[in-house]
Amino acid sequence: MRLIGLILGIWITATSVFAQDADAIEDVIGNQLDAFNNRDVSGAWQYASPNIKRLFGNPGNFGMMVQQGYPMVWDNADVRFLELRDIRGNLWQKVMVRDAQGGLHILDYQMIETADGWQINGVQLLPAPDVGA
Repeated sequence: MRLIGLILGIWITATSVFAQDADAIEDVIGNQLDAFNNRDVSGAWQYASPNIKRLFGNPGNFGMMVQQGYPMVWDNADVRFLELRDIRGNLWQKVMVRDAQGGLHILDYQMIETADGWQINGVQLLPAPDVGA
């Protein structure tokens, strides 16, 4: 019986930590999306991981890449957080974004935990799901 209690306790703790991480991750992504809508590229830059910062070098290059490569992020009209998944030790947050023209897009955000908290380590646009009649 003690073993079941121990396992249950570990599961509850892990679930609670995962829920806290999920909230923090949603805050980071949401704050970055808000920053892009406000054209605060320096603010959005703060949510990028060290790898992203090394890759783009400065907020201007980063902002240009987002504006040109991810227009639905640059001009996001509505955001809905879908599932947070652990894939081979990496956390990925699916996000549904409505662009300024009303189109829906599914993005997958890779998140990493740093000394500064959760940061975005990459984003990929997922293929649109097939819609059948």
